[in-house]
Amino acid sequence: MRQSSLVVVANRLPLDDNAAPDGACEWRRSPGGLTSALHAILEQTPATWVGWAGGTGRAPILPDLGSLQIRPVALSEAELRGYYEGFANSTLWPLYHDAVEPPVFHRDWWETYQSVNHRFAQATAEVAEPGAAVWVQDYHLSLVPQYLRDLRPDLLIGFFLHVPFPPPELFMQLPRRVELLRGMLGADLVGFQRPQAAHNVAQLAAKLLAAQATDDQITLPDARVVRTGAFPVSIDVAEMQSLARRPAVVSRARQLRHDLGEPRRVLLSVDRLDYTKGIEHRLTAYSELLRDGRIKVRDTVVVQVAVPSRERVDSYRSLRDRIEGEVGRINGEYGRVGEAAIHYLNQPFDRAELAALYRTADVMVVTPLRDGMNLVAKEFVAAREDVAGALVLSEFAGAADELQHAFLVNPHDVDGLKETLLCAMRADPADLRARMGAMREHLRGHDIIAWARAYLTALDDSGRLADRLPASGAAGPKSRGVAAKARAVASRSRSVARRRPPA
Repeated sequence: MRQSSLVVVANRLPLDDNAAPDGACEWRRSPGGLTSALHAILEQTPATWVGWAGGTGRAPILPDLGSLQIRPVALSEAELRGYYEGFANSTLWPLYHDAVEPPVFHRDWWETYQSVNHRFAQATAEVAEPGAAVWVQDYHLSLVPQYLRDLRPDLLIGFFLHVPFPPPELFMQLPRRVELLRGMLGADLVGFQRPQAAHNVAQLAAKLLAAQATDDQITLPDARVVRTGAFPVSIDVAEMQSLARRPAVVSRARQLRHDLGEPRRVLLSVDRLDYTKGIEHRLTAYSELLRDGRIKVRDTVVVQVAVPSRERVDSYRSLRDRIEGEVGRINGEYGRVGEAAIHYLNQPFDRAELAALYRTADVMVVTPLRDGMNLVAKEFVAAREDVAGALVLSEFAGAADELQHAFLVNPHDVDGLKETLLCAMRADPADLRARMGAMREHLRGHDIIAWARAYLTALDDSGRLADRLPASGAAGPKSRGVAAKARAVASRSRSVARRRPPA
């Protein structure tokens, strides 16, 4: 395998689990997923992707995806349980999401997490050419930046956390907190979805590592400077707009509404089946609105798409049982023959079907209890070529910082959620058009290419990375301004680092 000047490192490879009939692999796309965010960039930009292919045992031999080289990393069954299901998704995931579900700590999980992270770092070191840029993604691989720095100090290393970073008092519960923090700060640039996350890390670096820290720069005791900042991830806006206007998608949207019984209002939610997504709170609010007679099944129908997720983890199996039981209860109490109160779909959906659902919805309900960003909210806005529809959005989703014209809500407040749903359903069409128009205008200036350009410019202010990106629908004054600001921040930080004497 040839070496690359840009290497992306992520837990999963961006491949479809099932090869096409001719044996070719395809991009795997999922609602809100990392591969969805990076698809538009790396499909056209020469790079190598290091990740796990799924399954256990020896790493498979996989073909490249166009200009993207694939470097699989193997996991054993024991490593899958300890690294992925254990430390990543039973310890870090709940802790980073405000401990919505209590995190579980096991020492052997940590040891496996270390071992797997080191293997990822070794694989990356092998495929990165001298002086290459490496972009490490997310909480599964928090230790990779420092391991990689030890192996290849010549590399330019970026780390991006797609999930929230918790407040210091929660992070301090983590038994191996110092090692994890050091691992992340092995990067030259650590990016987050929201500014608060950078502030939290700065506080922890000062407390645990005796670093000099501000919200955009951390100077470690060895005088190495780590830059931090918020880079809100986005979507391929042009792709979703193009998909949503296809005649087949428009026709499918009409068919879906007909199949739902031509209700006055369709409420739609599309989530991974996860306890952070607020699905149970949402069902409670809808059930109480039906109970109190404030909405009627003949007028209003809910479509809940819950994409299967982490089905081997006990807490996720329990969540699925609870949600399916509650959906059954609501349909049993309030549904009629041929008129279900809730259409519940626990299955993956392809992009065209999702676009048709987005066009069908009168109200998109995105109410996670905590979310790093939530790309589904942005996809809904991009799909609404008719500039219609309402977005009910949790204020605890990263997207709330950008989509300020949504109907923002605290999903923990069930009464407030009920009132917000009613407000969105009863809103004046002119108000909805104004809100949707403002959100669509924001997305046009902040698409996935603008995100990548801003991050890669901050990582390497020479422009050699950002200039390789494909053309963006956001390549106007706004995105150029973001990139210019990132370049200025990077330049100042490097200047400080050059002036600082070695330890």
